Amino acid sequence: MVLGKVKNFFVSYDCLNDSNVPVFASGDFVSGRVIIEVTGEIRVKSLNIHAKGLAKVRWTESRNAGSNTAYTQNFTDEVEYLNHRDVLIGHDRDDDSCDEGFTILHSGRHEFPFSFELPQTPLATSFEGKHGSVRYWVKAELHRPWLLPMKTKKEFTVFEHIDINTPLLLSPQAGTKEKTLCCWFCTSGPVSLSAKIERKGYTPGESIQIVAEIENCSSRVVVPKAAIYQTQTFFAKGKVKEIKQLVANLRGDPLPSGKTETWDGKMLKIPPISPSILDCSIIHVEYSLMVYVDIPRAVNLTLNLPLVIGTIPFHSFGSRTSSVSSQCSMAMSWLGLPERPEAPPSYSEIVSDEERQNNLELPAVRDEIEGPLYAYIHEFRFQPPPLYSEVDPHPEQLCDSMDRRPDTCPPR
Repeated sequence: MVLGKVKNFFVSYDCLNDSNVPVFASGDFVSGRVIIEVTGEIRVKSLNIHAKGLAKVRWTESRNAGSNTAYTQNFTDEVEYLNHRDVLIGHDRDDDSCDEGFTILHSGRHEFPFSFELPQTPLATSFEGKHGSVRYWVKAELHRPWLLPMKTKKEFTVFEHIDINTPLLLSPQAGTKEKTLCCWFCTSGPVSLSAKIERKGYTPGESIQIVAEIENCSSRVVVPKAAIYQTQTFFAKGKVKEIKQLVANLRGDPLPSGKTETWDGKMLKIPPISPSILDCSIIHVEYSLMVYVDIPRAVNLTLNLPLVIGTIPFHSFGSRTSSVSSQCSMAMSWLGLPERPEAPPSYSEIVSDEERQNNLELPAVRDEIEGPLYAYIHEFRFQPPPLYSEVDPHPEQLCDSMDRRPDTCPPR
């Protein structure tokens, strides 16, 4: 009998999104198939999968031990987030000469499904840096008698979601700095900078609206600028390695001596970048907005505002209900319901003329309310609120009531 050959051997994921990219989060089920295409008939001892998630850092540093000697020191560390094994077909026995227990695959295409759950604990977001990475993958191994194992591996992406709709990430960020320039024994006037952004959390594709004021009282021409920086920090064996990279920047107009420039919402767009990584013990990815004044022949005046790049975008419903509204918005889209609710009916549509006339004569409002407030809400169930007006229609009544109240502050 002539044994067949393996034509194709690869891992395919069942993607959960429209972009057909395998992206998952903690607690999700990762499912897919190991696909084997063979020409002819083959015997298979076992087909195994090994799912792994690993954060790893590595760098080297050169050390001088004397005048003529030097050595290189390696710094490495890793954190395991996922380790799952499964046997799809066959067994794990090592006796190749035994013909019992082999699985026969006939010529054609064969698919073997797999599924496993990611840990419920927070996972580090997939990342590729200069001195470290966070990677997740599934490796499949095909064992056949008297042959070396065949191996294939395919990575998948994990996003540890960061919802920017929290009070901390929705809080405005602001700062002020001032710098006095000196030239030999002469002291120039100060250069002052104040800047503010509306919140701390953003997502890729959004634009940061920068409000700033730059005052140049020096004798030099300065240039206001702004930039987004990514800082990668790696930890291993008590040592720290830091890499800072420019993400996006903008440039203002030159500011002559004695002039002031105001940025009334200058926009700086965030390009496609990886989210912040804040919870991994060996890799941190952080962002900051640097608003600064470029001063010739002097150290720049710099103001750093921290940023957090998240995965769940900003919702206009507000910080208190943003998380709930984001989930409701997703549910509405799945059910085909509109996100924006319809306007409520008018007062005249729900209250008839007869009911309105019966409820015009309401009991007087009590001066001192005792007990819970909701006990008195029923008194106002039909009476509409008064229309707002800048002009008081009853000024005399207001004056009389003020004269009768002893706790009112006297007019000046």
